[in-house]
Amino acid sequence: MHHAIVPELTDCSLVFRPLFSKRVWHSVQILIKGAILAVGSRTVTAILRVMGLSEDQQFQRFHRVLNRNTWSTLQASRRLLMALIDAFAPLGPLVMALDDTIERRRGARIAARGIYRDPVWSSHSNVVKTSGLRWLCLMLVVPIPWAQRHWALPFCCALTPSARYYANRRRQPVTLTDRARQMLRQVHRWLPDRRIVVVADNSFSVLHLLAAVRRDVTMVTRLRLDAALYEPAPARVPGTRGRPRLVGHALPKLQQVLDAADTQWKAITLAYWYGHTHKRLDVATGTALWYHGGAPAVPLRWVLVRDPMKQLKTQAFLCTDQKASAPQILNWFVKRWQIEVTFEEARAHLGVQTQRQWSDRAIARATPAILGLYSVVTLLASQLLTSQVITVRQAAWYRKECATFSDTIAMVRRWLWQADHLAISEKPPDMIKIPTDLFLRLTDTLSYAA
Repeated sequence: MHHAIVPELTDCSLVFRPLFSKRVWHSVQILIKGAILAVGSRTVTAILRVMGLSEDQQFQRFHRVLNRNTWSTLQASRRLLMALIDAFAPLGPLVMALDDTIERRRGARIAARGIYRDPVWSSHSNVVKTSGLRWLCLMLVVPIPWAQRHWALPFCCALTPSARYYANRRRQPVTLTDRARQMLRQVHRWLPDRRIVVVADNSFSVLHLLAAVRRDVTMVTRLRLDAALYEPAPARVPGTRGRPRLVGHALPKLQQVLDAADTQWKAITLAYWYGHTHKRLDVATGTALWYHGGAPAVPLRWVLVRDPMKQLKTQAFLCTDQKASAPQILNWFVKRWQIEVTFEEARAHLGVQTQRQWSDRAIARATPAILGLYSVVTLLASQLLTSQVITVRQAAWYRKECATFSDTIAMVRRWLWQADHLAISEKPPDMIKIPTDLFLRLTDTLSYAA
């Protein structure tokens, strides 16, 4: 039987170690390092093979880390977030990206599986459905020095089944926006003294969600051009009967503002706009209350964006901080695209969607753990780069100046594969080295015996 001799993951081991017992922690380290080193599927058996434990008769203890052992994914998320903040964002506002993704899975025993719109294969005119699990992910968007760009680093991930999942369980369905509200409030409780800016797509442009979290975090999302906007409610006159007004007079729709000839447009230049460098845009902005019957009124700043070159579709954005400027709102929102990059790289390099667990607890733990591994690899690289230089791998058909995540995980893998960090026990060698004095004694003894 081969035994993998695994090193401590430098300071990263101190992040998660208090969550596990000493016995379980050794198995957790093997799973973490094996998941980094493995190529292809990230099943437990694939991890054991790459770690040299394919002959271990007690392999079930590694499965138990996911489906039986007691530990909290929520506490792991908190510890990972704090480590990311200490490493990459010790000061200033924290920018986070919120979005959902579909993990394609099949199997009758997977209870939370549902049928969802496939965002990769679908278009505006053609909707493609897929079977899988829906995950809501919250990521910290920070600048990465060696990549010279922002990365979205996952730290919190929650399973969000469809309403069909709750039909036979006599429970009220937890919608995507309900789970987002819980997640954002939890992060605010973890970081009560830090300003948090959350960027999200139009799926989270919902009045009930914005009203519930606007005092805890600043939300930046898209806004419909036909949204009902109003002036603030006028001051209530003493002696007035009836319920106080929630809003004032109705304001023109943003589509009307776009078509109006007297709209005041201001030209700005953004350094980064979805891959374009120094993109010039025309913006118009203002403040209003967004309201419709049965929902709370939300104060916001709206930003209307048009492209003078007519290459981009006119869009509208909102920010729940009315004091924020239009350029700042747009700079926040364009960072949202990094979450899509993270999803794609996690599938390509960390094997998301290749797990094969079917128990509820293992499913709820495996995918958040693999997505969190993206952040763990980044933390490891940050520590390793204090003593070495990252290699930017290139090809004749692919030139790049800065390191990417593939270069980052390659550096971490090389470090783990070094002989003094990861070793597998071998057979006793045929030749051994002994001190000269001991060799002379043995020679004299053999001569005397002869």
